[in-house]
Amino acid sequence: MRTSLLLLVCVGFVHGLGRVSLSRLPSVRSRLRAAEQLNEFLREHQPDVFSRRYAQCYPATQHYLRMGGRSTERLYNFMDAQFFGQISLGKPEQNFTVVFDTGSTDLWVPSSYCVSQACAMHHKFKAFESSTYAHDGRVFGIHYGSGHLLGVMAREELKVGSVTVQNQVFGEAVYEPGFAFVLAQFDGVLGLGFPQLAEELGSPVFDTMIAQGLLDEPVFSFYLKNNGSSFGGEVVFGGVDETRFVSPINWIAVTQKGYWQIRLDVVKVQGALRFCYRGPQGCQAVLDTGTSLIGGPARDILLLQQFIGATPTAVGEFLVDCVRISSLPVVSFQINNVEYSLTGEQYIRRETLNNKEICFSGFQSIDVPSSAGPIWILGDVFLSQFYSIYDRGHNRVGLAHLSENSQISV
Repeated sequence: MRTSLLLLVCVGFVHGLGRVSLSRLPSVRSRLRAAEQLNEFLREHQPDVFSRRYAQCYPATQHYLRMGGRSTERLYNFMDAQFFGQISLGKPEQNFTVVFDTGSTDLWVPSSYCVSQACAMHHKFKAFESSTYAHDGRVFGIHYGSGHLLGVMAREELKVGSVTVQNQVFGEAVYEPGFAFVLAQFDGVLGLGFPQLAEELGSPVFDTMIAQGLLDEPVFSFYLKNNGSSFGGEVVFGGVDETRFVSPINWIAVTQKGYWQIRLDVVKVQGALRFCYRGPQGCQAVLDTGTSLIGGPARDILLLQQFIGATPTAVGEFLVDCVRISSLPVVSFQINNVEYSLTGEQYIRRETLNNKEICFSGFQSIDVPSSAGPIWILGDVFLSQFYSIYDRGHNRVGLAHLSENSQISV
């Protein structure tokens, strides 16, 4: 039986690197399921969560996916996000738990003036208590499946681990829509995508760190643990933690700035199924720490689900008999001629409901047309098995196998 427990969040500075330890907490989806409200929530928010999150990848002619002005459907939700860390804003410091999200770029937290029920359940930023606060005056809006997140822009002193950023642009949310935000275990989001993805005007956090000369290198890296241990992982700003992985690092060029998007050579399922291999361009893949799932084209994912013996539920999830996990086929992702393989133990998500273990496939359908080939989303189901490095200096992503100590314990 696996449980997700609230873990202490600590920050530190070791060997010139800014670190933020991550907590692993129950996802919104898990909490909705435990409250017996998941089916109703998903029926009311039927549009494809991945399509909304990655709406910018669609052809411009598909206007029904977009909204005018500053609003967007690019971010839909974080229903499956489980890894969170702590930041602080203002002086004296006000602490917030955020998703460190490579699938978005903006920073936002709830405002003390927020009027929605969701804000009442989370830490709220109190501008009037901070001596370093500067009002911006602009407004922002992010469209989610359950409504608009609305807010105002501001500038403030930000602490991320041991790194202190001056005059950072961020959003104060004054309205958060939907029941999903009430159950969310995080207060806000700190985006780590490219500036081209930003909805808010102003420098994203990582770009501000670089511009202010706060980092040894224009690099950040993730180590995620998804095995229910007492440590959820960490994000390191300014470099890597070489104790977490073994060489070599496989460096892959970013193919489109926005998301951390790279070329995916081929997806293989135990040698019996192959996806992405037909065209010379292969597929595209986005490394996304803001979701736990692996997403792929609907037709391919349906074949994959059938091959592993996963059966669909009424709300689009796929169940697997827990006793079969050890005999499930290996699913491999070949990236830059290096194969990254996942066993059934690694791509199946386990939950306990009413003292009964339920096993869900970690794959989900996504159809995002792209001139560069079909897009796969490599979320935490994938990223928790490898060390991932995000290099803005060379516009590339690095993947490395975890060291034995990192695979077993901390």
